[in-house]
Amino acid sequence: QVQLVESGGGLVQAGGSLRLSCSASGNTDCISTMAWYRQAPGKERELVAGITEGGTTNNADSVKGRFTISRDNAKNTLYLQMNSLKPEDTAVYYCNAVCVTWGANRDYWGTGTLVTVSS
Repeated sequence: QVQLVESGGGLVQAGGSLRLSCSASGNTDCISTMAWYRQAPGKERELVAGITEGGTTNNADSVKGRFTISRDNAKNTLYLQMNSLKPEDTAVYYCNAVCVTWGANRDYWGTGTLVTVSS
């Protein structure tokens, strides 16, 4: 089992910045890829950015150049630095971790942290 707890959300004006954190605990040795997803009101959950255990990243086109995902494997923590925030970035942001055991993948999710960007 892996537990994920997000923090760092809040209310920010357009153009501002926030840094989200996701702390993992439990059987963290099994974690491979980690990612941030978000879900805006009335919309489906979407991938924001992902990062492999080795540090290779990928970002959604909508956040390229503005958001940076990173991870500290020693601290079992995932980060999302969000700059130049826009009202359309308003959403609940979820941390995701893929746990690989015996060749099988299992997804774990945090409960989410709300980011609200005012215009």
